[in-house]
Amino acid sequence: MLAMTDINTIRNLRNNHDKSIQHIADELEINWRTAKKYADEDLLPEPKVRKKTGMMYVEHWGGIVALWLSEDSKLPKKKRRTVDFMTKELKNQGFPGSYRTVCDFVRDWKATHYVEANEDQGFERLEHPPAEAQLDFGTMEVCHEGAFKDIKALVMSFPYSNGGFAVALPAENQECLLEGMKELFRQVGGVPRKIRIDNMSTAVTQVKSKTEPAVLTDGFLQFATHYGFETQVCNPRSGNEKGSVENKVGYVRYNFFPATPIMKDFASFNEALAVQLAKDRERVHYEKHVLISELWLEEKTDLLALPDVAYPVFKEIEVKANKYNEIKLDGERIHVPRARNHSIIYGLLRFDSYQLVSTDGEIIAEGPRPYMMKKRAIDWQAILLDWRRKLRAMHYSRYWKYLPERIKLYLSHPDWKEQAKRVDQLLVFLVTNDMLGIDQNFYDLIGSSKEADAYDVDWNDYDAFLKSSNGEAVS
Repeated sequence: MLAMTDINTIRNLRNNHDKSIQHIADELEINWRTAKKYADEDLLPEPKVRKKTGMMYVEHWGGIVALWLSEDSKLPKKKRRTVDFMTKELKNQGFPGSYRTVCDFVRDWKATHYVEANEDQGFERLEHPPAEAQLDFGTMEVCHEGAFKDIKALVMSFPYSNGGFAVALPAENQECLLEGMKELFRQVGGVPRKIRIDNMSTAVTQVKSKTEPAVLTDGFLQFATHYGFETQVCNPRSGNEKGSVENKVGYVRYNFFPATPIMKDFASFNEALAVQLAKDRERVHYEKHVLISELWLEEKTDLLALPDVAYPVFKEIEVKANKYNEIKLDGERIHVPRARNHSIIYGLLRFDSYQLVSTDGEIIAEGPRPYMMKKRAIDWQAILLDWRRKLRAMHYSRYWKYLPERIKLYLSHPDWKEQAKRVDQLLVFLVTNDMLGIDQNFYDLIGSSKEADAYDVDWNDYDAFLKSSNGEAVS
């Protein structure tokens, strides 16, 4: 099998420069069958070039074919219309010319448009051409399962329209990067022609220098080859070269993560984030004075089409167990029963989970990757002590929304003295429990409390209040 850099070169010559299989084979000094295998096995022979006639240029037939060629340039080579097919379609509309006439026009069109399609055009587009994106990670904070958690937001910005897209991910490794890009492509509805990135270790194995270009990792290059986009790597310490996405990361942080949003899970959170960003695109572009959504609809037509098959993102590793039946994954030790019974264990890593497989194909263990469990506990004792001194402001605290609904209702009593008493009671419970534990064992804890409830509330029916109160005070 050829190296990924050679495969990418073959695909680039075939799809972006319209080179023949023989040309690729001669230029790269490889076997013709090898060139065909990695370029396009279903490729049809190219038509012979004939002398052109003026019919295609003085009548509307040339405009029709030009539109078809423009549409097909966004698709992989094997999905494009053949000249024979175009000729038949034109003849169905009354075209009086021949197959050779169409061939000549297609040849001339490709000679002038394929080069232009890969270069910046016009004045403004020299800086921000359509369908070119910038990509970067940002660190955000969410509240997940009653605790704070740092997540990574992968942000994609389109400078031409100022459209922005983002997806939340648990980490910044290659599996998360590629899975996040897949989700962004799905949200965008296509693939950018070029994507500019910094020298992130998940995509770049050799940093760009003044004399040498950046070298991409095989995993990222194979992903880029599958989706057909070109990667542009910025110079080291040159964030200004992708200033659009740098600004967009800050914009997403300050507009959509200002007060640590609550995240149930990554899937539902990303759906809600996509809806919010879609609404945000209904504002006016800061410079062009047109709605961003209108500019985005214009830019979207230049995107490459999504491939028929989504890229499967995973990583295979080999792990060894120590004498305590522990393996090391993502810097954490994981105990795997009887792991020492296997001389070799293979790990199949996805962005959020792992599987350990024996040489016989038996799944030894599986579960969420260790970084999925990382979180920071909320210091409820310090917060409740502050609330105890400022009961009137308790419901306006930024931490109020992170309380379980049952605890919110428990503290939402109209009498301040009773509120103070209940805050004190929670402080006692926190000595031996966390807030989620108090919520889960609420009735047992309240029942075992020595403090009698001044209002004789029947705690066995307490959950009935939750459906009607929605966290508001109960009188």
